Amino acid sequence: MTTSPDLPGSHDWSEAGFSTRAIHAGQDPDAGTGAVVPPIYQVSTYKQDGVGGLRGGYEYSRSGNPTRAALEEALRAAEGGAAGFAFASGLAAEDTLLRATLRPGDHVVVPNDAYGGTYRLIARVFGPWGIEHTPVDLTNTDAVLDAIQPGRTKLVWVETPTNPMLTIADIGAIAAHARSAGAVLAVDNTFATPYLQQPIALGADVVVHSTTKYIGGHSDVVGGALVVADGAQLPVGLDGPTGGTSLADAVRFHQNSSGAVAGPFDAWLTLRGLKTLAVRMDRHCANAAAVAEFLAGHPRVTQVIYPGLESHPGHELAARQQRGFGGMISFRTGSVDSALAVCAATRVFTLAESLGGVESLIEHPARMTHGSVAGTALEVPDDLVRLSVGIEDVADLIADLAGALA
Repeated sequence: MTTSPDLPGSHDWSEAGFSTRAIHAGQDPDAGTGAVVPPIYQVSTYKQDGVGGLRGGYEYSRSGNPTRAALEEALRAAEGGAAGFAFASGLAAEDTLLRATLRPGDHVVVPNDAYGGTYRLIARVFGPWGIEHTPVDLTNTDAVLDAIQPGRTKLVWVETPTNPMLTIADIGAIAAHARSAGAVLAVDNTFATPYLQQPIALGADVVVHSTTKYIGGHSDVVGGALVVADGAQLPVGLDGPTGGTSLADAVRFHQNSSGAVAGPFDAWLTLRGLKTLAVRMDRHCANAAAVAEFLAGHPRVTQVIYPGLESHPGHELAARQQRGFGGMISFRTGSVDSALAVCAATRVFTLAESLGGVESLIEHPARMTHGSVAGTALEVPDDLVRLSVGIEDVADLIADLAGALA
């Protein structure tokens, strides 16, 4: 689909800085009215000027919508990719990518501490369709290489930082292993965001987001995204559904065929959130660093897991690979009872699933977001507490945790 000159997105912002791209890419002022914000095209279909005479390439909003197109261009520019795709949720984006790159009998390498929803999708939805997977410690690049099965491994799935253990993977090193095996490297960049980390520049073929989280940023919209690198190809030996081996073409086909696309209002909300991502992430990072230091010195906390602490085994790699350490912290309390007690006692931190909003959240992964991996190799410690540190006054956040721990 092409974007006509009178719709948002005609200007090339590829050489601009991150915040400029996030605010302007895909969002040129409307030529007809001068509106500086793309309108919400709340429409299902479009008038054709004769059979096949499409205006701007639009015929039906599952296939293309100008508001969604503006978001997809902004996401593409933010990640430095060649094509962006917006979906109804992060898992819808993941499902589309898996359908595009895998066939029965294929194999996937996944993190041994992957997000529970990702693991559930791969193991319990795609597993019965003949897709096998191997969980592996992504911090050990030799183990990743050993887990790759030449000729069968078609996708290497990376989270960095992971959810909720916040491990850091070397994207460049894993990219080299995936490339040598003819596999696609997908990087879930939800925790780091395109502001802090650029996986495509480090060698990823495709970047995955739950835009519900930091990109949306206000806990008021659910969405997902894929951004495909320039020249990215399907796994070796796999032809796309429309012929050829372009990964972007295959994703585009499956996005339209499966139809789990972002609606225009959801796309508009996500686009609004993306504009302030950089300034929000700076505050998330600063607050999280202060909270992590506080927790590290607290006698009732047995371990703090935050890449910004020098005690974190991935600290040096994160410092090289990211421009900041993010707003997510996990910590352990020594027992499940104490972990549950802390989750129940906070007042500024809200007990809730999800993450990345302006408000601070607290949760117990073993019984909430990662309950689906209980009893598997990906099971998380039952005394683990996960924090999504928001942008409130940091003194209030620390006082709240101090009271809860007391």
